[in-house]
Amino acid sequence: MEQKIPLPPFTLETAIQKIKMAEDAWNSQDPERVSKAYTVDSEWRNRDQFINGREEIVSFLTQKWKKELHYKLKKEYWAHTENRIGVRFEYEYQTAEGNWFRAYGNENWEFDANGLMQKRFASINDIQINESERKLK
Repeated sequence: MEQKIPLPPFTLETAIQKIKMAEDAWNSQDPERVSKAYTVDSEWRNRDQFINGREEIVSFLTQKWKKELHYKLKKEYWAHTENRIGVRFEYEYQTAEGNWFRAYGNENWEFDANGLMQKRFASINDIQINESERKLK
């Protein structure tokens, strides 16, 4: 059976470890790598989109990183329970037209017993920034 360590129930230390692993995977901009942290039937709400399963995750992320150039993400611990983690994050990206944006948001994660994320609910807001205002490089 597929597992993604650390497994629930989470401690503060293992919740922070899980967050750092997710941050590293997303910053790789490798949709296949990212998708392996999720159950095969994972449910997402990402802004106004509903995404179900690894295949849709890979497709979504492939399209995302074609549009969001020079993507850089920072995740931060917010809270946790036995099999759930709350995360605050920000990321920056540039569009093909050369405009820079910073996105702020919160994610609620729920994991199965094997440490795979079965639910991810993300609320995200973008603001346009000047290149000189970038914080994440």
